[in-house]
Amino acid sequence: MADRTVDVLIVGAGLSGIGAAYRLQERRSDLSYEIVEARAAIGGTWDLFRYPGVRSDSDIFTLSFPFRPWRGKDAIVDGDSIRTYLVDTAREFGIDRHIRFSTRVVSADWSSEKARWTVRVVTGDDQHEETYEARFVSFCSGYYDYAAPYDPGFAGIEDFAGRLVHPQFWPEDLDYAGKKVVVIGSGATAVTIVPAVAEQAGHVTMLQRTPTYVVAQPRQDAIGNAVRSVLPAKAGHLAVRTKNTALQWAFYQACRRLPGTMAGLFHKGAASATGSQAVADAHFSPPYKPWDQRLCISPGGDLFEAIRTGRASVVTDRIDRFVDNGILLESGDVLEADVVITATGLSLQLLGGATISVDGAPVDLRDTVAYRACMLSGVPNFAFCVGYINLSWTMRSDMTARLVARIIDRVTQVPTGTVTPTLDGAPASRPLMDMQSGYLRRSADLLPRATRQYPWAMAQNVVVDSWQTNRADLDKGLVWTTAPTSTVTATASATRTSA
Repeated sequence: MADRTVDVLIVGAGLSGIGAAYRLQERRSDLSYEIVEARAAIGGTWDLFRYPGVRSDSDIFTLSFPFRPWRGKDAIVDGDSIRTYLVDTAREFGIDRHIRFSTRVVSADWSSEKARWTVRVVTGDDQHEETYEARFVSFCSGYYDYAAPYDPGFAGIEDFAGRLVHPQFWPEDLDYAGKKVVVIGSGATAVTIVPAVAEQAGHVTMLQRTPTYVVAQPRQDAIGNAVRSVLPAKAGHLAVRTKNTALQWAFYQACRRLPGTMAGLFHKGAASATGSQAVADAHFSPPYKPWDQRLCISPGGDLFEAIRTGRASVVTDRIDRFVDNGILLESGDVLEADVVITATGLSLQLLGGATISVDGAPVDLRDTVAYRACMLSGVPNFAFCVGYINLSWTMRSDMTARLVARIIDRVTQVPTGTVTPTLDGAPASRPLMDMQSGYLRRSADLLPRATRQYPWAMAQNVVVDSWQTNRADLDKGLVWTTAPTSTVTATASATRTSA
């Protein structure tokens, strides 16, 4: 017998989970739901990452929820502000009363006989085991492995006499004031950390294997702030959100359709901002097209400013091994360091590491196809959430939350309702998240697959996705039943016997 019973169990109390709960109670306030959160606080990613300068690459107007206006002046905001916004949102709409913290999902098994999920969790300070029974389960736990970041396996780490730090586990006692710091990496985390640490460090070197496109962006949205000053809060927020969504979509399309032109503009911007054509040529000229990998934002050009003023520098080379006083490069040079920060990337892990099964048979995510990037083929009454990788996470997660609320609304109209994504035709061969970023390439074979056609596609295109998702025909790709399989079979057998 389950310890707790709910209509809907939501896993994760970050951006996706809070948004999913809002959309659920907006559409079906009569349904019972609970959010289980493995951490001890609201925030998800924004509660986990505490490294210097932590912020979003996306503007807050598209990252925040469309149903709760952002009231601050800045468009690019820090992690603390995002976390506070999430806590306040959950409190304002009563969502916080449905959250159970320090509760991690271990496994979930669907019973066709019961038309219910049995979800096993470990909870509390002693991490004792309990079970939930739920009609529908929605995983909003993101796609990062919160326990284990990516480890490139650098040789000689044990020989390094300094301090080695990974941003995912930033120590509160780290003192880098006046010291030589090397940040390994050139992605969003490194681009954030370098200028922040450079404010106190003696010098910071960003060591990258491959350059990244980095674009300066104002911290404030002057047009957006002007619009919000003359409109009511919600109308102003939605107007700016719509404007920024359109601009981000146009920017991405320009990068994909005119890669040479956009790469040239980015290169000129880097040369101008750093004050050095040579620096731009050597360290900000990637060998790939814009948005083949994720593009990085430098708010107010802070990274470029740190380089221009000499507080930071960039080295493009490969690591041979760590040595006592720093890092030996393949070129033969040694980068001396007191502190090395390994911003080398994250590992992907869908469903927070939980296992799922249907009638006792384990589900391998690699064998499933994603229905509208939010359900799994062959898995009943189940949803997951991933955001965009080329635009703000919430622009996709809110779209998913509204679709899943529609599906839950329909499937719970009867006590034993089930809905199962069912793929007809050729098997899928495309990655669900099709981009060449290292963390996606490394984990592509661990994730569900996709096709080129809806409802089994995710276009990474907000215009196409929103048109397809918001107008989704719920009878295409989904099989609906009103009783458990065992009941249907028994009824059919009784009918044949009577005949």
